[in-house]
Amino acid sequence: MKTHKDLKIWQLSIDMVTKVYALTKNFPKEEMYGLTSQIRRAAISVPSNIAEGCGRNSAKELIQFLYYSMGSLSELETQFIIAQNLGYITVSDKQIFEQIFQEQFKMLSAFIQSIKKSHTPLPYP
Repeated sequence: MKTHKDLKIWQLSIDMVTKVYALTKNFPKEEMYGLTSQIRRAAISVPSNIAEGCGRNSAKELIQFLYYSMGSLSELETQFIIAQNLGYITVSDKQIFEQIFQEQFKMLSAFIQSIKKSHTPLPYP
């Protein structure tokens, strides 16, 4: 791996952000600075924290930023429940995104565990 862009979890999270933007563009206009903004910022935070962690100097810092990404995924899950309760998304949309969130959460957890088990220097700058 040369950079964070080579990580499958980063690539999938970029795809998720694109899907989140497509879904939230149909939210009511009065939510532009409320729930829409919160959802989009949390979604963007996932790949951004992965990238930032990879750009750090140590495995400890990388792990910290991967945990931030996991927190953002939990935040997104909560916001999607609220969006469904408000009628902004369908049950089907929420279920699709829950699968995405769960897959990413598992991948982040596995990545963290692999870093913790490895005592070799990080393979990227």
